[in-house]
Amino acid sequence: MTTTVWRPLRGQTFRDLLIADIFSDIGTFMQSVGAAWLMISLQAGPMYVALTQTASALPFFLFALPAGALGDICDRRKLILFAEIWMAFVAVALAALVITGFISPWLLLALTFALSAGDAFETPTWRAVLPELVAKEDLEAASALNGIEFNLARAVGPGLAGVLIAAFGVGTAFVVNAASFIGVIFVIARWRRPHRKRTAPAERVVGATMAALRYVRYSTGVRALIIRAGAVTLFASALLALLPTVAHNVSKSPIGFGLLLGFFGAGAVLGAFVLQPARSRWSTETVASAGVAILGVATIAVGIFHNLPVLSVVMLVGGGAWIIFISLITALVQKLAPDWVRARVLAVFMLVFQGGMAAGSAVWGALGQHTSVQTALMWAGLGTVATTGLGLLCRLPDTTVDVTPWNHWRMPVIADDLDLGLESGPVLVTIEYLVDRDHASDFLKAMQHNRQIRRRDGASRWGIYRDTEHPDLYLETFIVTSWAEHMRQHERFTRADHALEEKISSYTLKEPKVRHLIYATIKPSKSTE
Repeated sequence: MTTTVWRPLRGQTFRDLLIADIFSDIGTFMQSVGAAWLMISLQAGPMYVALTQTASALPFFLFALPAGALGDICDRRKLILFAEIWMAFVAVALAALVITGFISPWLLLALTFALSAGDAFETPTWRAVLPELVAKEDLEAASALNGIEFNLARAVGPGLAGVLIAAFGVGTAFVVNAASFIGVIFVIARWRRPHRKRTAPAERVVGATMAALRYVRYSTGVRALIIRAGAVTLFASALLALLPTVAHNVSKSPIGFGLLLGFFGAGAVLGAFVLQPARSRWSTETVASAGVAILGVATIAVGIFHNLPVLSVVMLVGGGAWIIFISLITALVQKLAPDWVRARVLAVFMLVFQGGMAAGSAVWGALGQHTSVQTALMWAGLGTVATTGLGLLCRLPDTTVDVTPWNHWRMPVIADDLDLGLESGPVLVTIEYLVDRDHASDFLKAMQHNRQIRRRDGASRWGIYRDTEHPDLYLETFIVTSWAEHMRQHERFTRADHALEEKISSYTLKEPKVRHLIYATIKPSKSTE
């Protein structure tokens, strides 16, 4: 059955959250406008005005990875609820200080940072729960709906803030933002998330963060998606980064800039409706590459044309192309990352995405200043189109692998007289294979894929060895830092990994023999009197 963009709305929790998010994001955009206007009203100077953006962006770079780790360790519903309550508390305090007149530039920056910190801690977890709210085949549509919601809020929020500030004062924008958290808090509080039972020991933040980086490094599919997203955003960032300058050159009124942004948002909404029909006709790679190519051409066109109506049409097309690519790539990351590491992988994805936007904006801004805006947009557009070539090396899959847990390993037997704690280690695991000589080459090729799985799921070292006395006997070895980490490995094996295990078994002549060895230490002898 063909997926429509509306189908995820059949899920009540997702539908309620989407509606609540519209009001919450409108409040966020209103708060951003209010903060910038308030800083100007306080006569703080251009540096403080610019620092409001820094205060909003910096928490995502500082807290994204630990936030992702917490999103996988803690109950995701409780973490989102805590973050929403924290942001509501900060928003109320900010509104009260603005209304009473006790606000200062540095206090505004500090509270803006605190507000954004809550968002940074929430975002990876928020994205990680999406596969729990909609069916797997609806993830692309759900991502597109989130894009529609965000762009509607971006179109409505700033304009509404301007009207309310002009009519009732700047404090109104902060009051509305504080009230906008009520809906999300109410929906999350009512959500009855199914409890997921874990048999392995809980992870700690530092170890969980390292596990995330290791997973991305050794997961070929996830790594490819992150590389492509980073490359595209590095070049495509020029479009929005240089748009204010382009708008100023064609229209001296700020209405021109707002109009172009509005058309970009409207294009994103239209692109979300185009996405599903396109996916039903063409492959994921074709649709994503076409979106990137169109976005690159739109970037070049923005530098060429100097007519506001023409630029509006170009931005409409560019917004549609952008949402098509970002919806596809985000949905794929959510599908390829298993539940135990999903929030952390999304945190890494968010870091690379935001880093590409920040670095690209700086690079293309500097190039535009030293040459011309038209030249910068031309090279950025060509670079955006060129990133489609990455599809030859990092092709986007049409079907994703099954990453549901497949914990069928036999639990290790522990001798009664062995004092084994969870933090004992390191642990050496050996697996002995008797391989059919005719399939030895195929066995070794499969074991190289198995190496990726072992390293991805927690092994710090891995090797495959051949017995010199019995050439058909092979020994796989891998080291894990602790007994607790090896217990977690049992829960990280997926159904997709099981297919590789079956292939390896088809090359062997008998059941593999597994041994677990713990690092031996000398215990201090007890002194006798």
